[in-house]
Amino acid sequence: MLLPRVLTAVVGVPLLLFLIHWGGLSFDVFVAALAALCLYEYGVIVTLGGKGVHRLLTAACGAGLALCQALGGPLEPALAAVVAFVLLRELFAAQHDLERAALTLFGAIVLGWMPAHLASLRDLRPYGEKLTFMLFVSVWVCDTVAYFAGRTAGRRKLAPVVSPKKTWEGFVAGFAGAAAVVAAFRLATPGLMSWPRAVAAIVAVGLVGQLSDLCESMIKRAVGAKDSGALLPGHGGVMDRFDSYILAAPALYYCLRF
Repeated sequence: MLLPRVLTAVVGVPLLLFLIHWGGLSFDVFVAALAALCLYEYGVIVTLGGKGVHRLLTAACGAGLALCQALGGPLEPALAAVVAFVLLRELFAAQHDLERAALTLFGAIVLGWMPAHLASLRDLRPYGEKLTFMLFVSVWVCDTVAYFAGRTAGRRKLAPVVSPKKTWEGFVAGFAGAAAVVAAFRLATPGLMSWPRAVAAIVAVGLVGQLSDLCESMIKRAVGAKDSGALLPGHGGVMDRFDSYILAAPALYYCLRF
């Protein structure tokens, strides 16, 4: 199990770092593709869990919202179009199912539009590249520190119903790891952000990012899935690997943007 995990990281991490550095349309397309893969996995696990969802429409609408956000397009018309498409699809279905329509919209917005803020963060001037690196590094450090702290010192369960292995000790340690990374980036580049915004960034990554992870676990638990998929050998699904960015990416972007 360790070898596939290492090999996936050896290939995936350099590619991701290159795309962040290159930015522009390449990174925008990568983010939209990432959203589409997450939506594909979402459609699969929701269907296997016995719940209705328009899988193709979810992926298409979510990827469209992701591209719109990534390219800086007019979001309001896109959101209105997605809602209209989903409602009309349900209207002309053989049997109407409001839960199916709701799950379709939920997937398109949560797994399509929300993580696409990664591209918006990358486009922030003049430090978009460093801020995006900071987000990825801080999430990686947060996850790693939380995992080892939870295994070695974890005693009190954080959310036993949603994610039985997570502990409060791991949560606090992960938050501290994320805070250290953000502080290091701020010290290395004083113009990157003010200290008040650095504190907001720490909350966005260390707190919101871990809550985002739990939200993804909640979705899987609701449909009886252990992993979102198996597209990344040794790591599970794409949604499993990028779950922290669902909420952390927009939280960090809006903290720094406004």
